[in-house]
Amino acid sequence: MNASQRAWKCTVCGYIHYGGEPPETCPVCGATSDLFEALETGAEEPLSGTGVIEKWRCLNCEFIHEGTEPPSLCPVCGVSDESFEAYGEDSSEDNSEGDENLRILIAGSGIAGVSAAEAIRKIDKKANVTILSKEKHLPYYRLNLTRYIAGEIDGSSLELHDKEWYEQNHIDLIQDSELCSIRRSEKEVTLRSGETLPYDKLIMAMGSHPFIPPIPGANRDNVTALRTKDDADFILAKCRKNVSVAVIGGGLLGLEAAGALAQRGVSVSLIEGYGWLLPRQLNEKAGKLLESSVLNAGISLVTGGAIKEIAGDDSARSVVLEDGRTVKAELVIISTGVRSNSYIGRLAELEVNRGIVVNNYLESSDRHIYAVGDLAEHHGMSYGTWGPSLFQGAIAGMNAAGSKSEFAGIPRSNLLKVLGYDLFSIGQIRGEDASFKSMEFSKGDAYYFFFFHDNHMVGTILMGDTGLSASVKRVIEDEIDCSTFISEGDCGEFIDWLL
Repeated sequence: MNASQRAWKCTVCGYIHYGGEPPETCPVCGATSDLFEALETGAEEPLSGTGVIEKWRCLNCEFIHEGTEPPSLCPVCGVSDESFEAYGEDSSEDNSEGDENLRILIAGSGIAGVSAAEAIRKIDKKANVTILSKEKHLPYYRLNLTRYIAGEIDGSSLELHDKEWYEQNHIDLIQDSELCSIRRSEKEVTLRSGETLPYDKLIMAMGSHPFIPPIPGANRDNVTALRTKDDADFILAKCRKNVSVAVIGGGLLGLEAAGALAQRGVSVSLIEGYGWLLPRQLNEKAGKLLESSVLNAGISLVTGGAIKEIAGDDSARSVVLEDGRTVKAELVIISTGVRSNSYIGRLAELEVNRGIVVNNYLESSDRHIYAVGDLAEHHGMSYGTWGPSLFQGAIAGMNAAGSKSEFAGIPRSNLLKVLGYDLFSIGQIRGEDASFKSMEFSKGDAYYFFFFHDNHMVGTILMGDTGLSASVKRVIEDEIDCSTFISEGDCGEFIDWLL
């Protein structure tokens, strides 16, 4: 491979750049050149950045703050200044010419769909851009629904953009409109209303739907999931202070929902079928440490609680467990994961596995159709989280507008504040054999867990102190050799090195 064909991967968002040198800034996420790694030669030691930092990105929700210092609290998701990293200027070309005959249709108004529209407008001012939204509301920050339930923000603060933004950017937002079918040969879609729309490029960003296990009684009144603003409004309408609520599922959303309701003064019980909380993100020790914060928030906790049924009459009255215990519940919130909305892709005979299968350009098996966010499956991975959805949407938007940008994938990570407790989890935290090594360290309310394989860090859990999160991401994504620290087994020394 000659110098002009070298490939560079952005370690923040997965964008791939081709050229003799990495770009000054990533056109997708704005990361500076020192955050790129050379794909053909493996990891390289990152260079130190120079100059005055003028923008900061929240590692949890991707909010961009302008200023020489990060904000003390993220105005979108509420995490502290330690959860921000330096952010470079966006170098996407501003093409005022564009193609006024190009019709780009975006099905879905979540962060993936809206970021696709934003990216299109940065490089093409004239293309016809339409967003189909299944909901009646303006597109909003879905990850902030629990803050909305808690009363920390109002409905208008949920919005990604106000109505005027879509008008000013000549983006046709069609609300209360659902994609029903795709006729690929005609490049045309049919909406639930019966209306048809043509497209030259179609970006499928319809996201996912809540997975409701086959629990007897799950169809009773006052049993709901939490996926949309309408769901949140329904929950708020039911939550008088004397109402008992059960949240089934101790994952991220279940914890946040239970915490939000506890802030409202509602009697809440959290039921997790696994032996500890956040089993996908935390090991058993970390999960058990989190329990004290849950209990201190006034939430009743049940772990190892297999559900037998949701009992009641027309409405839910209680949740009955397999071991005979009963949890009073006049409102039940089921938070047991999501499944991608892939059925339209199947009907259109696109390649579908768990999600619509896409290549590095986020193209489906039909090169005129892209899939992003919860709906996409890239190299066997369906991320289902905010950050990757934002990045995939931007890359697909650039490609639909005529660019040629690639997504290489990024490690799974979660940075959140659960009931006032800061948590960060990234990568793999369990191993298959003795070739995996770990180090852990506790200090006060802080817990650190580092997981290694073949002398490289592959996963981390930070609790109580997430100040190392940016450094940890860099070490994992750049595949930096950690053999010296692994052999010595000194976790405190390793933490000092990360600092």
